[in-house]
Amino acid sequence: MVGNAEVIAALTKLKSYLDYGSFQPIQIAATVTLNEAADYPTEVRETYQLRRDALCDGLNRIGWPLQPPRGTMFAWAPIPEPYRSMGSIEFASMLVREANVAVSPGIGFGPGGENHVRFALIENEQRIAQAVRHMRNVLVDLEV
Repeated sequence: MVGNAEVIAALTKLKSYLDYGSFQPIQIAATVTLNEAADYPTEVRETYQLRRDALCDGLNRIGWPLQPPRGTMFAWAPIPEPYRSMGSIEFASMLVREANVAVSPGIGFGPGGENHVRFALIENEQRIAQAVRHMRNVLVDLEV
């Protein structure tokens, strides 16, 4: 890169946090946690499994079939057939506007992601159930 040395130095520092690994204080905190709370990884796994099950069971109940993913904090879901022609960006936008549910459009992850959306399992089971209810009220063309 060529340019203003001060700007390049700042960019280099910023990129080192983004490109080369986790921010060092996060790495230190993770190390302390793993050394002092050996059962924490099991607790985290169980938390994400409960969230995953709440989402997948809920979507299956409203007619949006989804196989539970394994070992991830995300769930990739094919857009239901009645809505597939919208594409992932418009479908995701509709869910935000009409159901107050945010998902990532699959196309943002490359052409193979089109016709899918990605759910992040970041909310607790009660909030996930609420999101499923909101989607049920919007996605009226699904077979139940």
